[in-house]
Parts: sequence; structure tokens; C-alpha cells
Amino acid sequence: MKHSIFLCLLLLLVQGRLSAHHTTLKGRVVDNEGNPLPGATLTIPDLKIATNTGINGEFAFPAMPARGKFIIQVQFMGYATLTRLIDLAESTAITFVLQPTVIETREVVITGTPISGNNKQNSTSATTVNRDELLRPAGNIIDALAKLVPGVSQITTGPSISKPVIRGLGYNRVVTLNNGIKQQGQQWGDEHGIEIDQYGADRVEVLRGAASLLYGSDALGGVINLLEPLTPPNGEVRGELLTNYATNNGLTGISVMLTGNHSGFVWRGRGSYKNAHAFKTPAGYFPNSGFNESNISGMLGVNKRWGYSHINFSYFKNNIGLFEAEPQMGYNFVKDDGEPFTDEDFKSRKLVFPRQDIRHYKLNWDNNLIIGSGYLKVNLGYQKNQRRELEESIVSSLFFDLNTYSGDAKYYLPERDGWQPVIGASTEITRSINKGEEYLVPDYNTYNIGTFAFIKKTWNKNTFNAGVRYDYRKNTGKGLMEDELIRFTAFTNQFSNISGALGFTHQFNSHVNFKANAGSAFRAPNPAELASNGVHEGTFRYEIGNPNLAPERSYQADATLEFENKVISASIGIYENYIHNFIYATNTPGDVRSDLDEEGNTTTYDVYRYSQVNANLWGFEGSVTLHPVSFLHFENTFGYTHAQNRTLNRPLAFIPAGTLKNTLRFEPDVKGLKQSYIFIGIENFFKQSRFDKTFETGTEGYTLLSAGIGTTLTFGKQPVKLYVAGSNLLNKKYYDALSRYKPGRLSTANPDFGIYNPGRNIMMGIYLPF
Repeated sequence: MKHSIFLCLLLLLVQGRLSAHHTTLKGRVVDNEGNPLPGATLTIPDLKIATNTGINGEFAFPAMPARGKFIIQVQFMGYATLTRLIDLAESTAITFVLQPTVIETREVVITGTPISGNNKQNSTSATTVNRDELLRPAGNIIDALAKLVPGVSQITTGPSISKPVIRGLGYNRVVTLNNGIKQQGQQWGDEHGIEIDQYGADRVEVLRGAASLLYGSDALGGVINLLEPLTPPNGEVRGELLTNYATNNGLTGISVMLTGNHSGFVWRGRGSYKNAHAFKTPAGYFPNSGFNESNISGMLGVNKRWGYSHINFSYFKNNIGLFEAEPQMGYNFVKDDGEPFTDEDFKSRKLVFPRQDIRHYKLNWDNNLIIGSGYLKVNLGYQKNQRRELEESIVSSLFFDLNTYSGDAKYYLPERDGWQPVIGASTEITRSINKGEEYLVPDYNTYNIGTFAFIKKTWNKNTFNAGVRYDYRKNTGKGLMEDELIRFTAFTNQFSNISGALGFTHQFNSHVNFKANAGSAFRAPNPAELASNGVHEGTFRYEIGNPNLAPERSYQADATLEFENKVISASIGIYENYIHNFIYATNTPGDVRSDLDEEGNTTTYDVYRYSQVNANLWGFEGSVTLHPVSFLHFENTFGYTHAQNRTLNRPLAFIPAGTLKNTLRFEPDVKGLKQSYIFIGIENFFKQSRFDKTFETGTEGYTLLSAGIGTTLTFGKQPVKLYVAGSNLLNKKYYDALSRYKPGRLSTANPDFGIYNPGRNIMMGIYLPF
């Protein structure tokens, strides 16, 4: 709290010294023949402002800072996206010329790196997913990204829980950002998803590879940066209404958003709700696997000549059903009283026990203050994550109450002769308390502080960047005596580390681009890995931590080659990641522990113990999209990760299988309709024969068929987007390599027990922007 109060006072002091000078940035957007493009969108992401061109292609950003250099992005459907660095001290009127294209250009602004810049001049391997792509049928936002982005997969517990995995790394090795702050929600748990509204993101950036330089310890594998909609131009109010329905689990979803700007006073509000009954596999329904999810979020702030100051808040609630009993002969599930489940039970939206009750509260103050020709970004945040696991009643068996205070500050020095330096510091304080009847991890406090320096040099067709970071983390766990036995031993440990990174990009010409990175990163063990000792109800296992764990140290490098012309856009990337002291939970067959409940019933659990090995992960990923004509697109993505436990000379556990995904998309020109499309997709998942045979099972390869159709109707000036799409249309029986319900995943004592992934699903939706 002392750090937060100090930063607040610093903001007030700096704000009082800001320059009062301002200017108006204006100009036109035209095509290559000089014709105006009305309705083009211009955004300046670092200032969080946007505007549209008028009927003559003219635009204006009033009350801009008098000095400073910022990236501006110009977009118009059917034309290549244009990005440009503008100097406000020299540019008060400018003309942007857009080139027609039939492909989605990669020249878009990436904001989740130390310095915002267009993707071609950003060495980080990054993929952006826009709003239209996020609206494609998916159970949640991580599910959507796993379908679209090469190198991204997910650990699933049915359709309701998805954890992101990037290049084979997940849990506390992937950072999820929302409104600029790290989402903190007990990411160490197998069945702990992310508590973020699927409908809230306007755009998502997926950064593959270590991002510890900017985000500290937990960004060893990559970053998922969720970006809210930018505020509309002055004097406008915008909004959206969307709703969808899915046949497999009866999913119904609805979300309403309004946002406005009145003379620089900006605001946004959103309410979302999702509800689903049990999901259906090709073999039958899986009982009590439904969920219901609610989210309320908003933003209040000001956009002025000195920058912006926004307060964001959200409340997320999710109830998720679980089922831990085994079926009797196939999929003939029975209730606790021995009676079989009925079709009415499967389609009931009332959850029974066991289940999870998850609530996440978040408040953050996001600022960008223009100081001369440089600017200062400060983001202060508070989060409360409450995760209840309910076994037989509303009394919590496990109840984790996690409070997180965070502060992040970055100062961007003025750009000179192509040099762009930035320095920054961050801190994070967490406090977790057990409020349930049972215990898995002790009450604990963590304290983190880090500081970094980064510089980027741009010349001709090249960019070079380098950075260094220092981190310090302190974990303190509280001891606990239970029934005159030591349940948790009090502990205090401290970790510190220096990380470094280098990056380079080169544009050979307008068609070919190259980028490469090399560096080191680290991850400190979390309290669950250090001190767990108890039954984890959601994973149906007994977990035991290791107080002697050392930090993970990663050494990695990657390189990507990109090609783009009028008919082909393609990329291929390779990576190598050696991790010293890789932490993971492992089970040895026969290592079990019995737990006696209050009624005298005994349950036997497999024991998972945290240990460390040296691991090596390498792989490749890429995409090829063909555009032979303007109305036909053939999209292909592929990815493969090879992971080896170097210490024990066997495959690393729970690594995604190789994938090859193909989509043929036809966009006919239909009179009276806009943006019409028909697609058919084939997803190939290869056999995962590389697995840790001591406690894991492999999966066979499989192919899934999908298809869909969509269009936009116009009623006056009001567009209405409609779509219908189906997944797993052939109702294929399969187990995903990262599904927690695959045979042997939950219990090596019962390796034949497994639940197939969801079967055929038809999703239909309506999206109404206004």
C-alpha cells in the first residue's frame, strides 16, 4: 500500500507539471488513386484514442500533445493496414495512402511489448486476433485462440475450463493481461481457468516466447494480451449487442456494451451472461458438467492533451459443475444413490455437488502522461480472487482467498535518431488465506519487485533491441498444526535473478521479413509448488510440495521468416527453449494416500509430488494463406512441440500433439448483403506417442470437420451480423492430448476411465454493433 500511495502522489505531482500546449492532428485517408476513403478507422494505441474519416476522407484528432512521437494505425476494409510513426511537433496535417489488397496484412500495431510498434518491426513472434475472429464459435476465449493461433493450445476440463498453453508451456509460465495488468487467479491449479469475460476483448495479442523482460517471473512461455475497445471519437456513443446458442451443451450467451466520449470524458460499461447444461460426447452426456458465468465491467476516465487516465473495474462470477464418480459399464453414470441419470438430469441447468464457485474482483488505474517529448505509463491494480470447491454442501471444502496489489511504471524517453529507450519498474504483493474446511496450500504472502531497461534502434530496413531486467521475489508461508500433527511447516525463501534479451528484424523488401530473438528468463517457484500438502478436490489427487525447489532458468532462441504478396501470405518459425530446474508434478505408480471423510468413508488418491528436472523444448509453427482471387481464401496453420525430460531421458509430460489446420473460405458478393462467407475446415491432430509412461497416457491422432456460414444484413444504417457454424460435425470420438478427462489423466489407478471430448456442436449467433 505504501508503494501505491507513493505512485498516486507522484502521478498528481507530474500531472501538475504537464505542458499546457496542444495541437490538432488532421489530414485525409485516400486510396492509391487519390480517392477519399470515408469510414476508415485511425487509432493511436498508446493514447487509447480513435476516430473515423468523414465523407471526404478527412479526419481530426483535436487537443493532441504538442510534442511526442506515436504509432498511428489506419484501417479500411479491402485495403492493407498502414502503420506510421508520427512526430506531433512536425505533423499537424498528413495524408495516408492505402493500397488495395485481398489479404489480411500483418502490419498491425503490437502494444504488449516494451515499445509499441508494427508487427514487421517487432522482433517478438506475435499474432493478433481481431473482433470478427473472436466471434467465431468457441466455448471461451482461450478455446477461440487455440483454434486460430499456431503454437497455442489449451488444457481443458470439459468446455467450461481452458488454460492457455504456448509452445508447450502453461500454468504460471504464461501471463494473461487484461487492461494492462496481470490476471492473478491461482494459475497453478490444473482446473483453474482464467476469470475473464469472453465477450469483452476487442482484440487479442498472443506473444510467443519469453516476455519476462517486461512482465517478470511468470512470463516464461509467453503473453496473452486482451485489449478492450478504444473509446469512440468525441461526441459519439457506440455499443454492441451479441447473443449466441450452442446445441451440444445448450450454451446461451448474451453481452451488451455501451461506450462514449463527451469532450474527453470517456466511459464504457458491459454486462455478459453465459449458461450451459452438461456437455455431450459422441458416447453420451457427461453429468453435472454445466456452468453459468456472469460478468459486469466498466471504465471511467479522461482523454486529454496530456494523455489519459482510466479507471477500470470488473466483477466476474463462474459456477462450474464437476463429476468425480466412475460410470458403470461404459457411459452409464449413476447418482450417489445408485439411480441412473436421466435425460432431464443431463439437460438441467441446476448444478449439483461437487462444483466450483469462482469470483474475481478487479480494479485498476491506467495512466499515460505526456511529459515533454516523452511519456510515463503508470498502472495500479487490485484484484481479489475467491475460489471455492464445494463437495457436498455450500460449505467450502477448499476456499482460496487471494488478494493482489500491483504497480507498474514505465518511462519512455524521447526518440532520437532511431533510438527509443524505456526504463521501468514493477511491484506485486499477494496475500492468500484459506477459508475452507480442508487445506491444500498454506496461507502465504509473496512480494515481488523488478526493474528493467530496454532500447530499440531502427535504421533503414532494420531494427535491433536489447534489454536487461532484475527481479526479486520473497515467499512467506505460514505453519499449521492439525490434530496435533504438522500440516504445514512455516517457510520463507527469497529468489533474485537477472534476465536479458536481444532481438533483430530485417525487411528484405516489401514482401519478405525476418525476425529473431535470443535471451534468458526465469520463474520463481510458487507457494503451491513449494508447500502443497492435501487433497486437491478439483483434480482428484493428493499434492505434496517441495520446499527445496530452485527457480527455473530458461535459455531460448527463435526465428521467423514471413512472406506476403498479392496472393500468398506465409510465415514459418522455429524455436529452442532449454529450461534448467523445470518444475512439474509427477506420480509414481503405487504412490497413493487414503483420505477419511467425516462419515468414515475412505477415498484413495494418487500422490503427485513436485520435483525438478532439466527440460528441452523445440518446435516449429507457421501459417500459409492462399488468395488466388479476392473472394477465395485457403488458410492453413501448423505447429509441433518436441519436449524432452533431459534428466530422466524420457518425454516431458502433458505436451500438445502436432496440428495441421486447413480452412477454405468463400466470400461471395451477394446483392443486398455484406461480408458474406461460407467456410469448411479440417483440423488434423497427430498421434501423441511422446508421453511420460510412468503416469501419463498417449492419444491417437484424429481429424475434425467444421463448417459455417455468415452474412451481414443492413436495416437502414444498422448492420446485423448473423452466423451459423458447426464443429466436430462427424461426431468423432477422440481424446485431446491435454484434456484432463482423457484416460489416466485424473487417476493412474484407473487408467481405463476417460471421457471423450465434446461431440457435434452447432453454434448460431447474432452480433449487432451500433
